[in-house]
Amino acid sequence: MQDEKAGIPIRTVKSFLSKIPSVFSGSDIVQWMMRNLCIEDQVEALHLGTLMAAHGYFFPISDHVLMLKDDGTFYRFQTPYFWPSNCWEPENTDYAVYLCKRTMQNKARLELADYEAESLARLQRAFARKWEFIFMQAEAQAKVDKKRDKIERKILDSQERAFWDVHRPVPGCVNTTEADIKKSSRMKQPHKTRKSVYGIQEDLDDRSVYGLQNDVRSHSPTRPPTPEVKEPTEEELNTQIQRWQVQLDRHRLKMSKVAESLIGYSEQYQEYDPFFTSPEPSNPWISDDSTAWELEASKEPGQQRVRRWAFGISEVLKDPVGREQFLKFLESEFSSENLRFWLAVQELKKRPIKEVPARVQEIWAEFLASGAPSAINVDSKSYAKTTQNIKDPGRYAFEDAQEHIYKLMKSDSYSRFIRSSSYQELLQAKKKVKWNLQRLETDL
Repeated sequence: MQDEKAGIPIRTVKSFLSKIPSVFSGSDIVQWMMRNLCIEDQVEALHLGTLMAAHGYFFPISDHVLMLKDDGTFYRFQTPYFWPSNCWEPENTDYAVYLCKRTMQNKARLELADYEAESLARLQRAFARKWEFIFMQAEAQAKVDKKRDKIERKILDSQERAFWDVHRPVPGCVNTTEADIKKSSRMKQPHKTRKSVYGIQEDLDDRSVYGLQNDVRSHSPTRPPTPEVKEPTEEELNTQIQRWQVQLDRHRLKMSKVAESLIGYSEQYQEYDPFFTSPEPSNPWISDDSTAWELEASKEPGQQRVRRWAFGISEVLKDPVGREQFLKFLESEFSSENLRFWLAVQELKKRPIKEVPARVQEIWAEFLASGAPSAINVDSKSYAKTTQNIKDPGRYAFEDAQEHIYKLMKSDSYSRFIRSSSYQELLQAKKKVKWNLQRLETDL
């Protein structure tokens, strides 16, 4: 079709004040097909041409609808570099570079359509962390384009735009590059290379800092044929399914949420870090005065220490005075067995190994055995696992039951303790003591 003598005649057309280079009409294609491909039916020739246009081998220069019309509509051949037979698989980062470059070029014909502007905004949010690299890549390409001849630049712009019309079509148009999943699974897997839309090639192990490379399956006739791929066994397929299932079940968090949580945690504990907030009466890390440490270990907690108990149940449990106050509260509600069981299991983990079996039986008899004096409420799964574990008693025989009781206290008892009058009175009393001390210091 592109042969200089026997192919479709390509010409430059004058249009008002400008020239349209390297174009041909839709009727030229239909007539050439009927004459050279032995097609008698004009509708069949039109259908074949539409299929070729849909795959991007030639494209209309006036709109983005890749179809052939048997009239005077002008078309242009796609450069072989962008042919679909090269098995292009462009990534979103490539599309982001292209759209970003379009915004830098002050031409009415290169203005972004509504759907392209929406795609650019969506890509900018998705690649926010490396948008600077994408912008630099687009800027470099825009500078190279400016050095080209005006006519050459105009042709290349239209060819690049047609390439993305194939791979990122206008909403409502069919994407001819989408591969059927079942067909893909049956395909052979030839050697892969990395090939960027903008001409950078590399092996799979060599990653570009811009992440703008794409997998290309080369089917060049000069390559040796790919050996037959052995069909996976049922066991291999089950293993692969299990591995994918594990990946799907993994808990993932957005980076923004992680950063937000880290900032919140840092701000919450800032006043408890002696390197950020100097403790009273002096910082023991940079002086010989250990009063601050002694106050932390004392049985009379200060207002700052009591306020810290409200950060989470872990803060209450690791503070001896906090545990004592929490236990008193649970005793007032007749549910202290949960905390006593949790503390007993914690103590079991620190025991000498020779004392562990006897202590396991004592904990079982007190909290989990039938008719236990301080029976705790655990779910059937944890109970069954614990029953199995005590047959070979160890330090972690009650791990499942302890975790269940911990979650139960965290979701129920702890929240009631923080809202209780006993905790609020203790917190207010410590505030009052601190206020009186400050007033005394001021008077002195």
